[in-house]
Amino acid sequence: MDIAALSMAMSYSKTMSDVGVAVLSKNLDTIQDVGEAMISTMNQAPVSELSVNPNVGANIDIRV
Repeated sequence: MDIAALSMAMSYSKTMSDVGVAVLSKNLDTIQDVGEAMISTMNQAPVSELSVNPNVGANIDIRV
């Protein structure tokens, strides 16, 4: 293999590696944004049990 072909192959390999790292970095940023939005939504939402059935579990009937 001549030096020019080897140089081109190495350059192509480095370019593909750089592209892969950039895609993974963008994916990580997106996942972090989604996670932060999910946490924010969970903190803002009322307790789902109370909002669906507000009377369920509010009173306990006990007989002795």
